[in-house]
Amino acid sequence: MTRKAFLDYCEGLEGAVLDCPFPMDALTTVARHEKNRRWFAILMQKDGADFANLKCEPAQGALMRASFQGIRPGYHMNKEHWISVFLDSDVPPDIIKKLVLDSHALTAPKMRRVKLKQEIT
Repeated sequence: MTRKAFLDYCEGLEGAVLDCPFPMDALTTVARHEKNRRWFAILMQKDGADFANLKCEPAQGALMRASFQGIRPGYHMNKEHWISVFLDSDVPPDIIKKLVLDSHALTAPKMRRVKLKQEIT
């Protein structure tokens, strides 16, 4: 999945906005909920590789890390609740989209969480 495709997908989710919160780092882009301003994805680059940190349930994160080399514990985040997903890796785009959707639901404003989780399942 390309950087542009990832950001386009994130921006297309309900209530999502993109911004670059770090003035000295134009490559890092955050996808957040417009209402509660919580991040559901942060796209970064390390050693030339694009990766995104996504929130996930601890059991799902462990399963994903065991299943794909391109998924690791969250870089500079809580390792139990966040994962880093490398965009140009063995992780298929449909899995990346599903993980983004899950992260979006987990960080949604409280009134929307139940509805979003029901839509995912």
